[in-house]
Amino acid sequence: MKRSLFLDEHEQFRDSVRAFVGREIAPQAERFRAERAIDREAWLRAGEQGFLGFMVPERFGGGGTNDFRFNAVLAEELARVGYAYASSFGINTDVVSPYLLELTTEEQKRRWLLSFCAGTLVTAIAITEPGTGSDMAAIQTTARRDGDSWVVNGSKTFITNGIGSDLVLVVARTGPGERHRGLGVLAVEAGTPGFERGRKLAKLGQHEADTAELFFTDVRVPAGNLIGEAGEGFGYLMRNLAQERLSCAIGAVADADAVFEDALAYAKERRAFGQPIGSF
Repeated sequence: MKRSLFLDEHEQFRDSVRAFVGREIAPQAERFRAERAIDREAWLRAGEQGFLGFMVPERFGGGGTNDFRFNAVLAEELARVGYAYASSFGINTDVVSPYLLELTTEEQKRRWLLSFCAGTLVTAIAITEPGTGSDMAAIQTTARRDGDSWVVNGSKTFITNGIGSDLVLVVARTGPGERHRGLGVLAVEAGTPGFERGRKLAKLGQHEADTAELFFTDVRVPAGNLIGEAGEGFGYLMRNLAQERLSCAIGAVADADAVFEDALAYAKERRAFGQPIGSF
């Protein structure tokens, strides 16, 4: 069925993404699956093509395109070779980008966005915890203000890009409050003392998506790495989760469509009792 949602510019972008996937992703798919991660070279190539920062203003190295249809095209083309790719790259383009674009200071934007667009800064967001699942109101990880730092303690699990990320947005309790109150978002950089990666988790599917446990033991995060305001994290999450869920749905439908096309092709080619099985 021909869709009217996308314009010529989106279809031209699709051609570019499809060529990238055929050149950089598909030939490496078995290796990525075996290693349970997409290697940094693929991220760098995606950055060179402008696929990671098309929504970022030009002054910070992006394409300055505020049009979610480009996000949808990227997710669809990546998901056609495997949903894990749409999930992993989508953490940057669909999940983390709103926080970095809408909630950061000018100084934070200058510090992170150029590398974000280039693929040299891979990101993750850490919400889910071992004892609370994805119930954000029950988050136990804490961030206590101490001078010019926040001291973070806690653990997270099932974090996409958890092993390979350079910057992790960590949701933690920054102050007192019941359930939905008192949450904040802190950007924790790789190599910060006390921040440790746990297991690269084996899963039933999406093997290419690097998924990990993260541990924080008296991790000192500079006050300048607070995203937005302390105590307002739940509102930020509620506002941005809608785009994340839309991205997940787009990737899932595209993945299912690719599976259907493969099944249809097989039904036309596989013969039994003298005719293609699809003709029965």
